[in-house]
Amino acid sequence: MADESLVAAGRMGPTGRAMPDFPVPQPLEQHGPAKVLAMVNQKGGVGKTTSTVNLGAALAEYGRRVLLIDFDPQGALSVALGVPAHQLDRTVYNLLMDDDCAVDDVIVATKVPGLDLVPSNIDLSAAEVALVNEVAREHALARALAPVLDRYDYIIVDCQPSLGLLTINALTAANGVVIPLECEYFALRGVKLLTDTVTKVQGRLNPRLQVTGVIATMYDPRTLHTREVLARVVDAFGDQVFHTVISRTIKFPDATVAGEPITVFAPTSPAAEAYRQLARELIAK
Repeated sequence: MADESLVAAGRMGPTGRAMPDFPVPQPLEQHGPAKVLAMVNQKGGVGKTTSTVNLGAALAEYGRRVLLIDFDPQGALSVALGVPAHQLDRTVYNLLMDDDCAVDDVIVATKVPGLDLVPSNIDLSAAEVALVNEVAREHALARALAPVLDRYDYIIVDCQPSLGLLTINALTAANGVVIPLECEYFALRGVKLLTDTVTKVQGRLNPRLQVTGVIATMYDPRTLHTREVLARVVDAFGDQVFHTVISRTIKFPDATVAGEPITVFAPTSPAAEAYRQLARELIAK
């Protein structure tokens, strides 16, 4: 792992590599076509929803138009943005299953300018079963999102913690895969299955799909275990690991309870700045 003096001096980041300077991106004169990113890890509790909402909000701060897709029946992304999805007549379930439902019928504006949401609730759990009998079932999400690709710069899909048909839909619709990975030993164990799934989708359904990057989350520099796990992640994924590392903090669950991104709830916090840096790094890719 990196020499602590180099980290302190700012020449090297926690990933053990030199930390580039990610400049503030220039404003856009026009928007689209959207880069579609699937936030995927079949292990739960690794920071998928936290990364989706806060990366999306940070991208919107930099003038990007962002659409977030809550693709988990638990609806955690909708809750994190203060949207009462259980009270809505139409959600992403209707977008997938109802022929008369268009994506504009389910898009909800959030409190963050430039950040929109397609909400979800427990109804989505029925979609996975219903889609099995559909023609071209893996392409249902891609077909639904096609009309708004030119309107947004980024579309980020927050996937459920499984590699089932809904997640395959997200991978089929996406240009890139972002893998949040908790800095904990057991989080590494299932990544091989995930990367094998990505390879199969590339070969059979979506040849343009690429791994955009791996986000190290819940990092605690005070523990040797966390630092060692991060070193192993970098050894395994190399330059696919984002330089930006997301540290563990109580402010994330507090922001979720408030129904706000961390960039709004605690805009000057290190956690908010970390996601702004991650947004700059993503834009620079």
